[in-house]
Amino acid sequence: MQARLSKRIVDSISPGNRDTFVWDTDVKGFGLKVTPAGRKVYVVQTRINGRLRRYTIGRHGSPWTPDMARNEALTLLADTRQGKDPADEKRAKQTDLTISELCDLYLAEGCEGKKQSTITLDRSRIERHVKPLLGKKHVKTLIRADLERFMADVAVGKTAIDERTRKRGRAIVKGGRGAANRTLEMIGAMLEFAVNRGLRPSNPARGIRRYKDQTFERFLTSEELIRLGQALRAASDRGENGYAIAAILFLLLTGCRKGEALTLQWPWVDLERACLRLPDSKTGAKVVPLGEPVLRLLESLPRIEGNPHVFPGAKEGGHLIGIQKIWARIRSEADLGDLRLHDLRHHFISVGASSGESLYILGKVAGHKQAATTQRYAHLADDPVKGAADRIASVIALSVEPKRFGSD
Repeated sequence: MQARLSKRIVDSISPGNRDTFVWDTDVKGFGLKVTPAGRKVYVVQTRINGRLRRYTIGRHGSPWTPDMARNEALTLLADTRQGKDPADEKRAKQTDLTISELCDLYLAEGCEGKKQSTITLDRSRIERHVKPLLGKKHVKTLIRADLERFMADVAVGKTAIDERTRKRGRAIVKGGRGAANRTLEMIGAMLEFAVNRGLRPSNPARGIRRYKDQTFERFLTSEELIRLGQALRAASDRGENGYAIAAILFLLLTGCRKGEALTLQWPWVDLERACLRLPDSKTGAKVVPLGEPVLRLLESLPRIEGNPHVFPGAKEGGHLIGIQKIWARIRSEADLGDLRLHDLRHHFISVGASSGESLYILGKVAGHKQAATTQRYAHLADDPVKGAADRIASVIALSVEPKRFGSD
């Protein structure tokens, strides 16, 4: 089929049972390929040293219009008349990427199977650390010393920033040894992707020593736990957001991660079998056993029609977004210093450990991802796991809310 390719003509062409080609009448060799799925791609076809070669220009639509594609075809045809093979030049360009270009390719094609939250973290590390320090270097010439220097620069805060991102938003990047470790792990995965694509022969990130991770686990003393309970009751008495207070209690009594709690939906709560059935989490889908105090807490929460979330937020149909401000007030009132919300999870596990629960059972209750242990024994009976959750939550609950969770 032949026609002068214009937007009207291109839009009017319907796909067939096999690839269809429409050749332009103005420029010999310039055409449009239409696949059975309806994909429309501009191509140019010519002979080099007697061999018929076809090159892809780009898909119809932004940025490729028929006129832009026609001009590109003229350029490619001029190159072939000079003996150049556009395919060779394209391959050479693809194998001489900068680190910045590799980052973009990795995010587009190398993150299959990753959770969206992980991809978001990867993108942030790329934009905040990798591109500023390594972006202009070429993938082929990157060496181990470059990565070791990168680690040192991130560790001392060379990429640290504190800037406004929107009217009420702020980006605070501190760097540090932990950020250097996590970012190098991502770079290692990205360079492995480059090796598999034939963009370089080896991965220089292999074998680089990481900084020793610092642990920031913080546990509550008996006195602090009592003060926390008093501060939670005081917050309720003065009219603080009841769902936020309940969410903090929920974190304390279950050892759940903050994201798991705030996004929790009622369809995932099985009160009859005393567990949560989370379709997704940091470690994938999992079942979280619930102690009796947690069941009482959940049963006391009013449900909002049209909102499936256990801890609903201000936005219609949405979940509670931020509890940091109310947590800061409660923490200050209870004189808990720098205690983080995530430390409530650490405390839950520590109570279980001090009560004599096995590390394996605690791993089940807390939902730790341990390929060699937790996943291998995924079919462990629920009774001891449920019993552990019940005992741990009860110990905590009696200190925090003795009236609510104590025996009648």
